[in-house]
Amino acid sequence: MMNAIEKLVAVSRRYGSDARYVIAGGGNTSYKDGKHLWVKASGHALASIGEEGFAVLDRTLLAPMGTRQYSSRTDVREKEVKRDLSAANLTPDRRPSVETSLHNAMGFSYVVHLHPTLVNALMCSVKAAETCREMFPEALYIEYTDPGYTLFKKVYDRIQAYKKEYDREPQVIFLQNHGVFVGADTTEEIDSLYAGIMAKLEARVKPLPEGERAIAGHVTEFIPAVRQFLSRKGRGLKTLRITSNALTDWALENLSRIAVPFTPDIIVYCKSEYLVLEADVAEAEEQIEAYVARRGHTPKVLMVKGIGLVAVGDHAAQAGIITEVFLDAIKIAFLAGSFGGEHGMEPAWSHFIDNWEVENYRRQVASAAARGRVEGRTIVVTGAAQGFGEGIARELMCEGANIVVADLNESMGTRTAESLSADGKNNRAIFVKTNVADMDSLQELMKQTICAFGALDVFVSNAGVLRAGGLEDMTPENFSFVTDINYNAYFYCAKVASHIMKIETAADPDYFADIVQVNSKSGLRGSKANFAYAGGKFGGIGLTQSFALELAPFRVKVNSICPGNFYDGPLWSNPENGLFVQYLAAGKVPGAKTVQDVKDYYLSQVPMRKGCNPADVTKAILYAIEQSGETGQAIPVTGGQIMLS
Repeated sequence: MMNAIEKLVAVSRRYGSDARYVIAGGGNTSYKDGKHLWVKASGHALASIGEEGFAVLDRTLLAPMGTRQYSSRTDVREKEVKRDLSAANLTPDRRPSVETSLHNAMGFSYVVHLHPTLVNALMCSVKAAETCREMFPEALYIEYTDPGYTLFKKVYDRIQAYKKEYDREPQVIFLQNHGVFVGADTTEEIDSLYAGIMAKLEARVKPLPEGERAIAGHVTEFIPAVRQFLSRKGRGLKTLRITSNALTDWALENLSRIAVPFTPDIIVYCKSEYLVLEADVAEAEEQIEAYVARRGHTPKVLMVKGIGLVAVGDHAAQAGIITEVFLDAIKIAFLAGSFGGEHGMEPAWSHFIDNWEVENYRRQVASAAARGRVEGRTIVVTGAAQGFGEGIARELMCEGANIVVADLNESMGTRTAESLSADGKNNRAIFVKTNVADMDSLQELMKQTICAFGALDVFVSNAGVLRAGGLEDMTPENFSFVTDINYNAYFYCAKVASHIMKIETAADPDYFADIVQVNSKSGLRGSKANFAYAGGKFGGIGLTQSFALELAPFRVKVNSICPGNFYDGPLWSNPENGLFVQYLAAGKVPGAKTVQDVKDYYLSQVPMRKGCNPADVTKAILYAIEQSGETGQAIPVTGGQIMLS
């Protein structure tokens, strides 16, 4: 049987994982006994919270805050309140929720404060008060009040008045333009109360617009430029995320209904003003610069006619949160029509939230990120579902890049992207099924990359195939297959990637983009009975040098990385059919009696006595990206097996 804190964790995770109740990790929960209060600490998401995510406070020190006389000066009062909360906090490494005092004021063991979309559709409507009294006569309705001590004091006093009038406490407290508090002595009763609230509201509202919409093809011509306008002048690389569906279509047709934010959370994550754009590059540049001059920061939300909602994050995780929060705002506006229409935050309310220290702290937590060598860059890696490409993608992911896994293997590619995202910090990975030998497939890859991240900073052309054989054995079909993937497809990839990159560099004079071909030592020295592979790789270096000359004026660098053999990879070391096993069976290495003999023979040809691996290659890729003085180079990573002259 679960104890009280385990039940608190369980109920928190249950509601925190349900998008009907919680967006972007919002809301907070608590449990109290006679002496202590456990309340969610700032920076912890309800969906994944554990016991360590709750601050523990001394209730005997919290209780007097309801009747204590604090300064009438806001700045002084906030310091006094913060001091008292700090004194009551028994876990100083955890910052308790800003609503801690409210949780303590409700006389129930469990309190669950959430921001359900349906609840806020009512709370952010022009008829919030009267409809609330009609639908929930036993609940307490609190008119909008700035959060912090002021809100706590109002709720505290109203609870005392309610108790005098009804000789009991309210279990449900609705807050205008904010959300709802529900209190009970068991989590089962919490569930029952929330289910009742949601059922009543669901019966009153019209269904939301549904359906996805194909994103316009011109997104790849417009959004990359916009990303650079937002990122230039020292603002840091932004990550954009595009959403286009029936809901965003409705919003673009009803812009006045979403003109102002509805709740504090919307201001925290999306700021108090968004930007409406036509899909015109010159006009977008002018409007973005005017916004920055007016507001002192870049917009977090763009509504682009003909495209949809564009979230602008400092990283991919933030762009995802902004998307969730603003889509929820659109839902609130639509659903509020069932309660007389929407009622947004008033200017003074928005100004307070925009400048409140607590919300600034939340922004810092939301935007905090470890800095990697390619932080914020979006990198496509072809052939990244498994093997060498997956290893490169994983290394780049660790350095802060957003990764697009481009591969034909859908099942492996999807798993790899999911694994990369799970291992990432604020960066993300996606999979796009891609045939690098097909131009239409590559154009779709560009579109999906721009929709997910807003940019293409680096294209790593890694996909390759090997069909060994001498002149007697090689068939024309196998030769064409190897050449099409290893040579022709590099041209196709460079063609589509450079088009996007030139749009970006034109928008930002300080920006460089990169095309990197993963070539081979066989591109630097012929390979016996492997001429189809070596010929394609030799040709690839010729393409690299030629592309580099053509694209240098556009600040697009093009380089090749030439790895040695990946002896630890499955191509060589698979115990059933790896090359070491095959070469032993074929007697390719004279005198070899074991697989280890074959491996030792090949390692003896490498001065460093080691095979190449994805980490080695990634270091060379990072070098190519970080410097601006090299292009058209073939960089060997062979342990000294190939030395340039």
